[in-house]
Amino acid sequence: MLRFLLDRDTWQEVFDSLSKNKLRSILTMVGVWWGILLLIGLLGSARGLENSFNRLFGSFATNSVFVWGQNTGKPFKGFQEGRRVVLSLTDAKKIEENVEGIEFVLPRSQQGKAVTRNFLSGRFQTAGDYPLLDELQKKKLIHGRFINQSDIDNRKKVAVISKGTYEQLFKKDEEVIDQYIEIDDINFKVVGLFENGNVNMGPSTDIHVPFTTFQQVYNRGDQIGWMMITGKPEFDIKQIEEDAKLLLKNINNIHPEDRRAFGSFNLGKEFAKMTGFLTGMQFLTWFVGIATLFAGVFAIGNILLITVKERTKEIGLRRALGATPFEIKRQIVIEAVFITLLAGLFGIITGGWILIALDHFFGQGDDAAIVNASVSIAVVFVAMVILIVLGTLIGLIPAFKATSVKPIEALREE
Repeated sequence: MLRFLLDRDTWQEVFDSLSKNKLRSILTMVGVWWGILLLIGLLGSARGLENSFNRLFGSFATNSVFVWGQNTGKPFKGFQEGRRVVLSLTDAKKIEENVEGIEFVLPRSQQGKAVTRNFLSGRFQTAGDYPLLDELQKKKLIHGRFINQSDIDNRKKVAVISKGTYEQLFKKDEEVIDQYIEIDDINFKVVGLFENGNVNMGPSTDIHVPFTTFQQVYNRGDQIGWMMITGKPEFDIKQIEEDAKLLLKNINNIHPEDRRAFGSFNLGKEFAKMTGFLTGMQFLTWFVGIATLFAGVFAIGNILLITVKERTKEIGLRRALGATPFEIKRQIVIEAVFITLLAGLFGIITGGWILIALDHFFGQGDDAAIVNASVSIAVVFVAMVILIVLGTLIGLIPAFKATSVKPIEALREE
């Protein structure tokens, strides 16, 4: 077989067969070319969307849920409907100790504050936070640092401000680290500058200060604004959310069926929806691409049947001169595989060009919708194997047709 493939006459016959009707040969390959182009282009785009999604959420603890207090929707144990529910540090501690599967519980407090520096001022969302926030929602620091444990323990009056806050309170290119700002007439030293990402989980925050400092300075006592609950990877975050809410209802004397008392946003559930969408998109891409490949390969089979019909007399002559049915079949299968692979190769090349163009026009910058649209070598290899298999199988149809005619009848064919 190897000697046959290396034989110059074999390939000369293939090229002669294709060159007899160049337009038909080109149109024959269009279906396979389009199928592999579609497969490469769609798979690469799906990978680019996945990369963009991972870049947006890669710094987040995605197996998380945010819970905050609202107003009760049902009377219970002497309390009237519409009672305001305020969460506390005690609530957060009990959830961490009693709900199975929890990895972290992060309490947070936030409020809009008047902030001034020299003659510039503005109103900014100021949050009291723990250093853990930087692990669960990584901050994109430009200068300085985030809040540390020493700030918490010593109730330091330090602040980490956003780029937007800096632009309103500082002059362009002015030094920011170790400068002071006034938050509700209380001086805070700036220790860090961060840039808000494209995705913010929870209320947008302009300024972060130590949680203990926030609670003390603004007389919040044990009260918190909301809490971020992060589950261990092997636990279902939806079940953790239900268990945490039920425990909070028991602690705060709220009716077990009251659905209005607590608000929540389940990041894990939303993340699962998105990953499910991406998985479904990849499956659909494979389905559409392979279906298109099948259609293209069948077109090649039909054209080869026509070619065999046109070459009936030639095949009969070769049979009369001693060519075996196997040799005839082999030649036609080689032609089918060659046409399929050639069309597939062009499809892979043009598909690669399309992915390069997508990356150039839509993959640049922090707001890129498609990041590094590409396909792996393994995908290209699988696509080529599929082409070889399909080309071989479809080539057998005209091959058997070619050898079904007796040599004498073939020689009489006009």
